[in-house]
Amino acid sequence: MKNKIILLLLLSCLFNFGLSLAEDKPAPAKAAFGRGIWVSVFSAKKSLYSKEGVSDLIEQCKKAKINEIYLQVFQSGNAYYDSKICDKTKYEQMVKAAGLDTLDLLLREAAQNNINVYAWVNILCLGNNDKADIIHKYGNSILTHDQYQRPSKTTSNLEIDKYYLKENMIFLEPGDPRVEEYMLMIVNEIINRYPLLSGIHLDYIRYPSPVPFAPGSRFNKFGLAYGYGLKNVERFRDKTGLNCLDTLNNEDEYLSWDNYRRERVTELVRKISSLVKVKSVSLAVSCAVIAAPERAYTNAFQDWSGWLEEGIIDYAVLMSYTKDNQYAKEIVKSALGHRGKGKIYVGLGLFLMKDNPDLFFNQYRSICELAPDGIVIFSIDDLTDKIIGYLN
Repeated sequence: MKNKIILLLLLSCLFNFGLSLAEDKPAPAKAAFGRGIWVSVFSAKKSLYSKEGVSDLIEQCKKAKINEIYLQVFQSGNAYYDSKICDKTKYEQMVKAAGLDTLDLLLREAAQNNINVYAWVNILCLGNNDKADIIHKYGNSILTHDQYQRPSKTTSNLEIDKYYLKENMIFLEPGDPRVEEYMLMIVNEIINRYPLLSGIHLDYIRYPSPVPFAPGSRFNKFGLAYGYGLKNVERFRDKTGLNCLDTLNNEDEYLSWDNYRRERVTELVRKISSLVKVKSVSLAVSCAVIAAPERAYTNAFQDWSGWLEEGIIDYAVLMSYTKDNQYAKEIVKSALGHRGKGKIYVGLGLFLMKDNPDLFFNQYRSICELAPDGIVIFSIDDLTDKIIGYLN
């Protein structure tokens, strides 16, 4: 009996000791809130055209407590980095002005100040650059077309054009294998050339999105839609036996065509993500996305909530560019329910509120109350001393 009592006392002590350890164990560290800034190649500050510009950029970020820089390195088919694949005239101009590769310099200085730098890459949009290398190589067949077989940024006019506001830019066709191969080469070159990068930030990873938007191909008689590049049409016909250039006959056929285009964009994201993660699982993959999930999904075939759920992107950055604080809160609140396995950042359009810093800060504070995983501000040009003061 005495031995049993001793044994019970020992077990009790061990149990209480275990509880004590559990109570003393520190809680898991909370993930750092991302506060980022987009730095465009069109920035009037020309941060990468001199050593002083790089230092000024880092100092501004430190003052504003910004811990992430989204630096545009590929835009309109032009490389703003040391490329062997595409036109790097702009990069060479920066090197000539500064006397060195300022992207290398920025990455080193950012690392010393605990600031992550992400390579911002415009994937499918070439802006107005009809002389881009990929067009020179393949011609207009590489571009996405609308259902009237007009390439994006067409100069022809139809009756329907009176009623729709188009994105007046050149877009590549994500369903064309040549586009996929080209963009994988670009991303691969960037992450191998600049090992201090913290990740890749994908922009324009979608089809053009006219306004008002037509939610799916069953509305093609009344709206504008894209994805009708010849290679895409051929591959869809080979897979399904359907010709999407003819009138599709029922809901199943409409959905089949919509899902096919959506999967082409997703597959491109999937392959880019796989390429990046093979290089290093610590490299983040993020996308700037249309903030409203339904519009992104049905009109631009950008299934970013699916990408988060599948885990092929680490986080999405909602392009919530508006001066309307209530609208911003409503759309962000709705979108935050689509986190899946990843995170959601909110992109705020400071450029729309640069003359009204109080309006910007009220919106910033309202969005922070919704508990996103981070905020990215567009852009560095509009980061004034007053805004920096608000952010401290």
